[in-house]
Amino acid sequence: TRRSSDLKDGRIQILLRLLLGLKLPVQADEVFAVLEHVFPTGPDPRTSTRILSGLATKRAVDVALFILSWHKMNKYELNCYHFNAAVDACAKAGMWKKAAEMFTLMS
Repeated sequence: TRRSSDLKDGRIQILLRLLLGLKLPVQADEVFAVLEHVFPTGPDPRTSTRILSGLATKRAVDVALFILSWHKMNKYELNCYHFNAAVDACAKAGMWKKAAEMFTLMS
């Protein structure tokens, strides 16, 4: 419904602010701690895609890569939309070497 979608949008925006507000350089364990607190049983795939897309807009490449790693480490679903959003973050930041690193996460 429209209302539940609005609530989810608000939660995603709060999560993005939390992730983008982490002290630089961002550490994997900090990102993992935020994600584990917000998603104790794992996120649904659409929510992950929306978070990664929001990070791409902000060119937050390292955070996006940590999220992909967290998914893989916990055996949560990773799909082409997740990787596409992370590649988009790399492209916007001009970090093609980081985009190439994602191919190791895809296997």
